[in-house]
Amino acid sequence: MEKSNISYLAVYPPIGIARIGNSPEYFIASDVPGVAPEPENGYKDPDGRVKKQVARFRVYAFDAQDNPIAEITHSDTCQITWNVHVANIKAGWYEFNNALDLPGLGVPAGPRNPKVKGAARANLVIKPRPKTIQGEGVQGPEYRFDDGKFYDKNVCLGEIRTDEKGRLLFFGGDGDSESRTNEAATTFANNVGWHDDTCDGIVRATIRLDDQEYEALPATVAVTPPNFGPGLFGVVTMNDVVQNTFIKEMGYPDPAANGVVFQRDIFPILERMVQTQWVNHGFFVLFGHNSPADFTAPDMLKQLADPSPASEQLRQRVFSWFRNPSSSEAAPIQIPPFYGDAFGEYVDIAAVNLPITVVQYERLEKWANGEFSNEEYHKPTDFDALSLAEQIDALNQAPLEECLGGPFHPGIELTWPLRVKSMWAKPYRLNLVAPDEDTHLNYGPLLAPAIALSAKGPLSQTGPGALTCWLGVPWQTDEASCLSGYDTSTYLPLPSFWAARVPNQVLSQQSFGRMNAQDVPLAQRLKHFDYRQDWLRDFGSDYLKKINRMIHEWHELGIITQTNEAVNPDEMGFLPKTAWVESGRHFSGGDPTLDQVVIAENIEKEPVVAAKGALAPQAAQPQRTRERRTFGRDER
Repeated sequence: MEKSNISYLAVYPPIGIARIGNSPEYFIASDVPGVAPEPENGYKDPDGRVKKQVARFRVYAFDAQDNPIAEITHSDTCQITWNVHVANIKAGWYEFNNALDLPGLGVPAGPRNPKVKGAARANLVIKPRPKTIQGEGVQGPEYRFDDGKFYDKNVCLGEIRTDEKGRLLFFGGDGDSESRTNEAATTFANNVGWHDDTCDGIVRATIRLDDQEYEALPATVAVTPPNFGPGLFGVVTMNDVVQNTFIKEMGYPDPAANGVVFQRDIFPILERMVQTQWVNHGFFVLFGHNSPADFTAPDMLKQLADPSPASEQLRQRVFSWFRNPSSSEAAPIQIPPFYGDAFGEYVDIAAVNLPITVVQYERLEKWANGEFSNEEYHKPTDFDALSLAEQIDALNQAPLEECLGGPFHPGIELTWPLRVKSMWAKPYRLNLVAPDEDTHLNYGPLLAPAIALSAKGPLSQTGPGALTCWLGVPWQTDEASCLSGYDTSTYLPLPSFWAARVPNQVLSQQSFGRMNAQDVPLAQRLKHFDYRQDWLRDFGSDYLKKINRMIHEWHELGIITQTNEAVNPDEMGFLPKTAWVESGRHFSGGDPTLDQVVIAENIEKEPVVAAKGALAPQAAQPQRTRERRTFGRDER
């Protein structure tokens, strides 16, 4: 590589996503959009602790025409010095009421912890000193972000290391949330006196190549909650949301402008709706295996991918089912079946339900009209096999592809500000504060939509803590609040908030085992396949107890992953060839009714009285009261 060809350098990905975990084990975030990372031996360690997802940052060199020349790594002739500045400003920020960019609907917000005034509010901001690191395979306690305080308590927001090529590795926090006064959490997003250890901030790199020094275009890192559904993706991802802003508001071309390709532009929308069957029972009934609307079933998929007039009626019928994002009319029975940004505060308006983006809708419309190709499209899976330009494209998109694109009430990973044009310097790269600047925290007694969206408002520049501050504090209370199916008078408890990240109903390990048992009759195996249990079933139905148990026991919950165990489908095709199963659930008690199920299924094979004593007098069995499922989001 000739230095004379270098015009500038840049850090990638422009926005990296690290995820909380309480295990010392970790895995690297995926560099390829739509491809889940595959940590060795699963997403939990042998002690049942959740592994951290680590964000990895690289440096690329570009020429004057913005073409990537090479990835720059640390060597004898090239030194990369990383500087990282993160913060958690949630408790010192404004309360969440709703998304302030909702036209005519945004509710002004007062400060969190409103009784803390003046200079004392600095105690609410966890702001460790920036850290600098250089070299290959470097790590140590001096690179931990553990000198920031919430009042007089040190809170560790993570650490940085480098890999064997000098790339930056960012490790998030352990998932510890705490009340300063030891009071219970009472609400979903604005708990007084509480903090957590999420964070975000700016990643900078200085590169000395031989005798010349470069400052790379900086990036950002955000530490978010764990992904409890790795490999499942939102019907609307954050990548869809930001692309919609780039195309519709910033004038950048649509990648599909030269033609809609079914496998690239349409199939992911349909497939992700089907795959939500593994984390929401209503989706399972409507779109799951054995449903007439299983868009991934071979016969159905063949018709959907056919651009000829023979399939037009089916394509138009499917398209008409989607809610129009440009409509102001409420359309609760249309799809996708997710709650919208305004759910819980308004009724009979469009924003109560989540639409796909305008760009997604326009592509679907072209598909419905037969204006697409079904040419073969191979989704990339191996980052190292990509060209430099393809690597850049992948690193832009992959972190945001695994983040949900709504509803933003407030959200799981990142939220509504990313759809606002003023946030962006150019596609995928945010407007950032200068190296010596912090995030401004005081915009007056009320943060109104007009202030938030103003030219000098909080969305004009992004500094440390400015991305995650809009989310709930602590994160666990919002995840335990936003579930699914709050109107139980309907046939299905269907609509969901964030099922792909915060599951609603799941296929348990026990159900999967019986579904897969060859000595069980097919009809009975189907019953086990159809039986879905509440993901939060161990926390009970009392709202306050549930959110507080989530704070302390989140790591005990199961993670829903595609099983590596052999699946034994039936010759009729009623059972799936693959399944996504809840694993790693570590609550005591397991499923004490399983013995009774086994006895019932083997009643013709052995006498009931000889079966493990499961039907012996009740005194010999542990008592368990089955708690009735309630779906209300009590305090919203």
